[in-house]
Amino acid sequence: MHRKGTLFLAALATLAVTAAAPAAPGSSPSSAPAGLAESAPTGFASVDAWGQNGTTGGAGGPTVTVSTAADLIAAVRAEGPRIVRVNGMIQLPAGMYDVSSDKTIVGVGASSGISGGGLNIGLPASDTVTSPPANAVHNVIIRNLTFRNASDDSINVQMFSHHIWIDHNDLSAGYDGLIDIKRGSSYITVSWNHTHHHTKNMLLGHSDKNAAQDTGRLKVTYHHNWYDRTPQRNPRTRFGDPVHIYNNYFFDNSDTGPACNADSGCFIEGNHFEEVEEPMTNSYSGPDGSIVERNNLFTGEETGEPVVGGSVENPADYYDYTVDDPRTVKDIVTRGAGPGTIGL
Repeated sequence: MHRKGTLFLAALATLAVTAAAPAAPGSSPSSAPAGLAESAPTGFASVDAWGQNGTTGGAGGPTVTVSTAADLIAAVRAEGPRIVRVNGMIQLPAGMYDVSSDKTIVGVGASSGISGGGLNIGLPASDTVTSPPANAVHNVIIRNLTFRNASDDSINVQMFSHHIWIDHNDLSAGYDGLIDIKRGSSYITVSWNHTHHHTKNMLLGHSDKNAAQDTGRLKVTYHHNWYDRTPQRNPRTRFGDPVHIYNNYFFDNSDTGPACNADSGCFIEGNHFEEVEEPMTNSYSGPDGSIVERNNLFTGEETGEPVVGGSVENPADYYDYTVDDPRTVKDIVTRGAGPGTIGL
């Protein structure tokens, strides 16, 4: 049995809903509140492991507000805990910009974010390092931001980075991946994000040949995300087990929903799949993976049958969580996902 993490995030304990996300295509708007944004992560980012007690980001450090590329780049790579408030849309030069440990990077209001470049959470990529180094990047929170037109990835997590929370962001129109997690990274929660106008959405695992770095790691929770017409990698997974995918809304994903391959194990529950030709598969490309599927909702004339099989670790052995009724997921996710629901 694994130890279940308990934590608090004092710096963000007073978050409140201030705006609703736009309605999904074909849905009816609702005046009901989307619910308070969480002040701490649910899922793998909450677990005490690898010497880290949950994920608290920059709590306890100074708060800085940035509105220029130079100030943002300097603030996110500075040593020590820090809360970095991004005010407005900041145009970065093309490239990936390193984020150091113990950071909270959070947008101010509903329309702050980053365009042109992306955020890299992790040491430089290496094929020869096969166990977590002592200086692996850890304890990073990215919330309430809009990412547009990244020259590479919008957010990249690599090289055994751990305890990362990516929450309530809007991501689209990047060059490569919107949220890629690879090379032994683990204990990560990806929650309440709206992804759209992009093909290669979320990748988990570097390649089919990267078993030495990834086996036993890549423990990631994806919950309450809105996969809005993103054709593939929703997510595409390798080696991670369990990968927990619950209470997400998948709409018009023309290729596939979750594709779990290369010995990965996906525990997929309580999601709503609408007009998704192949809602989930453990036989997509390369070696097969495993999928345990339960209590998902499949709607729309184009939605096919799930392709599942194998055994997967139960996420409940790692942390406590509550699964919403999948019949409510479309409504709560389309109103609550993305920036603008966190009062700052």
